[in-house]
Amino acid sequence: MREKLFKSILMLCASMSIVSVIVMTVFILFQGIPFFESYNFFSFLSGKVWQPLNGIYGILPFILGSMLVTIAAVLFALPVSLGCSLAMAEYAPRWLAGLIRPVIELLAGIPSVIYGFFGMMVIVPLLRSILGGSGYSLLAASIILGIMILPTLVNISEDSLRAVPRDYREASLALGANKWQTIKYVVLPNAKSGIWAAIILGIGRAIGETMAVIMVAGNATNIPGSILVPGRTLTGNIALEMAYAAGMHQKSLFATGITLFIFIIIINLVLAMRRKGVVQ
Repeated sequence: MREKLFKSILMLCASMSIVSVIVMTVFILFQGIPFFESYNFFSFLSGKVWQPLNGIYGILPFILGSMLVTIAAVLFALPVSLGCSLAMAEYAPRWLAGLIRPVIELLAGIPSVIYGFFGMMVIVPLLRSILGGSGYSLLAASIILGIMILPTLVNISEDSLRAVPRDYREASLALGANKWQTIKYVVLPNAKSGIWAAIILGIGRAIGETMAVIMVAGNATNIPGSILVPGRTLTGNIALEMAYAAGMHQKSLFATGITLFIFIIIINLVLAMRRKGVVQ
């Protein structure tokens, strides 16, 4: 009896998760699709000007801003996270790894607004003193996002490294390879599927972040010429304008949400295809 009850509860939890995703998807589509009845989808994606009051809706600057921030954040976080994962999985004693791991996991529990404050008080003034300008830029947002996705990259990468059978390491060492050669030619190749999964999940985390990015990115609506200038992301655009938007303007923000939703689906599909390729 207890087993059936426990099974029913688990099935209910799983069903609630699926229903929640379906409801949110339907809601976003229901609110956003009517916008495309009066505004061309490709003009919306490729438009370079965002002037809702004049009926001009182009989100290309925000797409480019999201891409620049996300790619730079991953490039910043990947070497640090991979080095940290290797240190904990391959070099550090168990007691030291046990001390480092909770500290890294603590980063995931810090509210994004705190990261934003840190960026405003530390990163932005530092960039201002080094590069000039206001300091508010996509680079500042990338650095903050890089710190925010570290726990995801470190935890998944470490688990993947530890999942490599010990026999592989011992066989490599028995053949005369040193510690680093074993890591480079045996451990990393066998853990690459998990590392790829960490990267894809990190991208998904970065592209969906809002508050910290708004606080340090500068939020300019023009096409960013480089990562050193102010810019705005898709999520930032929605958060900044939804409070006062109405009519077509509001529907355009839901359409922006649909675009972001499509990007997230593509990221998850890439991850699923990557896993499927590894299995096959």
